[in-house]
Amino acid sequence: MPLANLILLGKDRLPKLCYDRAMASVIFEHVTKGFDDVTIVSDLNLRIADKEFLVLVGPSGCGKTTILRMLAGLEKVDEGTIRIGDRIVNDLSPAERNIAMVFEKDALYPHLTVDDNISFSLKLRKTPAEEILQRVKETANSLGLPNLLNWKPSALSLGQRQQVAIGRAMVREPAVFLMDEPLANLDAQKRFSARAEIKELHRRLGTTFVYVTHDQVEAMALGDRIAILNEGRLQQVDPPRVLYNMPDNVFVAGFIGSPPMNMLLADLIEEAEGLVVDAGAFRFRLSPGKRLYAYEPYVGQQVIYGFRPEAIHVPIDAPDHQMVAPFQAQVEAVELLGAESLLHLKASAQSFIARVDSAVELHTGQAADLLLDFSTLRLFDSQSGRAIR
Repeated sequence: MPLANLILLGKDRLPKLCYDRAMASVIFEHVTKGFDDVTIVSDLNLRIADKEFLVLVGPSGCGKTTILRMLAGLEKVDEGTIRIGDRIVNDLSPAERNIAMVFEKDALYPHLTVDDNISFSLKLRKTPAEEILQRVKETANSLGLPNLLNWKPSALSLGQRQQVAIGRAMVREPAVFLMDEPLANLDAQKRFSARAEIKELHRRLGTTFVYVTHDQVEAMALGDRIAILNEGRLQQVDPPRVLYNMPDNVFVAGFIGSPPMNMLLADLIEEAEGLVVDAGAFRFRLSPGKRLYAYEPYVGQQVIYGFRPEAIHVPIDAPDHQMVAPFQAQVEAVELLGAESLLHLKASAQSFIARVDSAVELHTGQAADLLLDFSTLRLFDSQSGRAIR
């Protein structure tokens, strides 16, 4: 039975798993970790609120799993402090931290039944047999596993095995729930449904979740906030909408969004009517409502102009405001994605992507008359890559 049944089983199946507990905020203060003289996590400062769903995301090797393992107590901190609630946990064992972790691989005991796998940690703690029976029953019911309790892992599908791993973590009633790419082994369709199910699980358990993924779509779908890492350094921590619309630097702009934000080189010039962004194909005046004083030091310099693919429109679908700039571009490729199409465009020797309604009929090799909505522009320093504010 798929994890989707968690949502359909009703509110009566999980309340007993929601318990009174101490505050479980998580704080990293100047945390650094390295291996063999290579720094993996550098001076991490991050606060995760009690009951928050925080996603750590970034490319492979950026340090996100190392952060999770330090929080779990599986790796020692080289420098800095980690707190769970009001306790410093640097020197506490994993068992003393009241956390539970779900890994990319389910790591079930192959010789034990589903029942025994779920109850394993409770038995180690010498929990009374009646309480074990009750907790396992509640957890199995909430995940749609009651008919599989006598099965061995080898008889289960990948999705069912991951459900059992989640159940094994749930039954411990942890203060902090850690997940390290738990959906990586599921196919695309199951991943899509499982995201909603994990979000619902978080809502019902009322527990702090820290979730690691390299998939920015998964991060956007799940996180109350997202912490983006690159090369061991924290780049930005914000809710998904803020990350998408107001990235702090070109790395975040290029990492978040599918397709990512277009970034073109442009000159920032001053004319009688005000500051003008001149990117060759695009030319427009910055709105007086913008914080123009922040841009003034860049007058006469080259900047990076960022805009999302959906900021490009065909004339018939133009936005009903005046902050649009007409331009012409060559269509280099068209990707039909069902309800929408991605247009690969080139203008003034710069390439970029537009997302338009699939009803728009443009073809490879065609010269297209288009409009750019620059109301949501984002300018970046071309040297540092930081957003100009």
